[in-house]
Amino acid sequence: MSRAVNFFVKADARESSEKRVSRYKRWFNLSRVGNLVKSRRYRRKKATRRLRRDGALMRAHYRAERERNKYYS
Repeated sequence: MSRAVNFFVKADARESSEKRVSRYKRWFNLSRVGNLVKSRRYRRKKATRRLRRDGALMRAHYRAERERNKYYS
């Protein structure tokens, strides 16, 4: 597992601070560092067959309930 590293955008004397921030945001989004940090923030269990099946059953239940109540609310 690789470590998250601090990165900085080198300031150019001719550009405005807004332009520098937008350049940094562009780099940040393209590098997917945010996704890496978010994925490490919480520990998640692997989805087992049983858990996937339970989730599918609940989704089907709520989908059917929405369909039944579609015209009554």
